[in-house]
Amino acid sequence: RSSQQGADGGDGSPSSAAAETPSSEDFSLSLLDTNLPAEAETELRSFIAKRLTKGALFEGMGNVASVGLSIPEYKVGCYYCRFQQENLLEMATPESDINAPEYVVCFLGGSEKEDTFRLELDKYIQSLKINLELEQKTLETYVNPYLRSWFENAICPIQRVVQLFQEKLAFLLHAALSYTPVEVKNADEKTEKDISRFLAAASLQGLVQEGTMTSLCIAMTEEQHKSMIIDCSGPQPQLHNAGSNRFCEDWMHAFVNGAEGGNPFLFQQILENFKLKAIQDINNLKRFIRQAEMNHYALFKCYMFLKNCGSGDILLKIVKVEHAEMPEARNVVTVLEEFMRE
Repeated sequence: RSSQQGADGGDGSPSSAAAETPSSEDFSLSLLDTNLPAEAETELRSFIAKRLTKGALFEGMGNVASVGLSIPEYKVGCYYCRFQQENLLEMATPESDINAPEYVVCFLGGSEKEDTFRLELDKYIQSLKINLELEQKTLETYVNPYLRSWFENAICPIQRVVQLFQEKLAFLLHAALSYTPVEVKNADEKTEKDISRFLAAASLQGLVQEGTMTSLCIAMTEEQHKSMIIDCSGPQPQLHNAGSNRFCEDWMHAFVNGAEGGNPFLFQQILENFKLKAIQDINNLKRFIRQAEMNHYALFKCYMFLKNCGSGDILLKIVKVEHAEMPEARNVVTVLEEFMRE
């Protein structure tokens, strides 16, 4: 049982609760910071205590659940994550008797849509783990403001990028899909981070083979057209060495039209759909290429697919890298490249 622990909560706010032995009932929860009314905070604490008793919270892995709180008088979406202080974790050894306090941070929103951003919120908590110090001064100057700005910092970057780039977003989507290196100039730190985050979120990282990604990055860096440069010195970003295609332009319209509602969860969903469609197109092309190794009609189908999908330039680069070690498939890709050039 440890008495020096914490909890935070809020509607777009923090709520952190602590426990020492999550799998048993022998723990206490004490409030560290919250902007919830007292009654709702007690209900949230009760909800977290039940989860801790069941051993349902794993270190560093966030969960999202619907929680009934009396204020506001409806169910809210709650992201909650248990963690220990990073530096204390490193000092602890099996022989040592360090009873490092553990924390649960809760972020509350209007619905369970926080699940869409669970990975982003996990990263947000990771940064808190590294920087958390138990001194009161650090709590007031760093931890509390950090917790209170979770929605703006973890949920809204994609929305801000869409609003900043508008129609020029097509170039950013193209750079992300094709692994084109991007340099941002004359931007404040927040804008630079937002752009970097958008590029990472829109890329197919984790969805295509690791080797393919590395080879694509090398190929794009070595290509004659240099990095895409984004100059943020004016009210509208200016882009140099930028590329686009019909696929990215179509999806840009989906983002720009979604901007009218101003819902960050909608943008994340559009982004996921954008990547899903790109992956489907890659898989279709690979299937056609396998058929084309033995069938000339299938080769023509490959060509027509590349012409009509709107993203032939990028798809061809991806399959070229993936099939570099396969002689028959490589021959098919070479023929397709010649046809596309003509």
